[in-house]
Amino acid sequence: MIRIGVDFGGTKIEAAALDAEGRFVARVRRPSPREYQAGLEATREAVLEAERQAGVRAARIGVGGPGSPSPAGGLMRNANSTELNGRPFPANLAQALERPVRYANDANCLALSEAVDGAGADAEVVLALILGTGCGAGVTVGRRILEGRNGFAGEWGHMPLPWPTMAEHPGPTCWCGRKGCMELWVSGSGFSRDHGGGLSGEQIIAAARNGERASMAALDRYVDRLARGLAVVCDVLDPDVIVLGGGMSNVGELYERLPGAIAPLVFSDLFETPVRPAMHGDSSGVRGAAWLWPLEP
Repeated sequence: MIRIGVDFGGTKIEAAALDAEGRFVARVRRPSPREYQAGLEATREAVLEAERQAGVRAARIGVGGPGSPSPAGGLMRNANSTELNGRPFPANLAQALERPVRYANDANCLALSEAVDGAGADAEVVLALILGTGCGAGVTVGRRILEGRNGFAGEWGHMPLPWPTMAEHPGPTCWCGRKGCMELWVSGSGFSRDHGGGLSGEQIIAAARNGERASMAALDRYVDRLARGLAVVCDVLDPDVIVLGGGMSNVGELYERLPGAIAPLVFSDLFETPVRPAMHGDSSGVRGAAWLWPLEP
């Protein structure tokens, strides 16, 4: 009994076979080409190799990746891998793989993986964030992805930073054409740019822990901005748990500081929602993609 999932990322394409308990039977990674047709071929090769290693051929494939297909015609939109936008990517994947494909936003796949048997397994409503090169959010209710009527629920990365200061308004211009998107402030690349652009996120955190003032101030701003963005979503959803994935989810200070930073911003006298790291780490994307289909015999 297996599932096959694919995580189509900006830097890597990963295909994996999972057994009925969610354990990996096979995992294959390939670099992500920036050219559309090459991406389809790299995905096909990764799936075939994962199946070869697992000794199976799946009847259907789950794929997680950036953006989402429009219900109006199946063309991709909102993908930061912009070569996908305006193309029938899920349909082309199905053609390349010669079998049915279910496609979901990568943050939705993170949420699904963690809701099924991860950091949100004890929760009814899970809000999951990817805080990596870009950022996004996914929501599950009762271990089912909440996609919304128009199929774009969870596009948190392209809402504006709430309650901006004078220095933050109108904010830098995003690749989506808007200004001040959350992605520009709370992604790993946004954190580095806010500090000055010369250091990686890991270097800034290390410097902050060593008491370097500019890095400590950058971390303070990051926590404040992330808390503002989350407070607005909490006012709408009141999730049972918030799960963090992506490179910035490795910053332990976030789990200590975020609940207290969110609490005074929500429209409630009580805020007890836990903030947890993704239990499955960078495996959650491919695991969630595999969960898009039921088990196959």
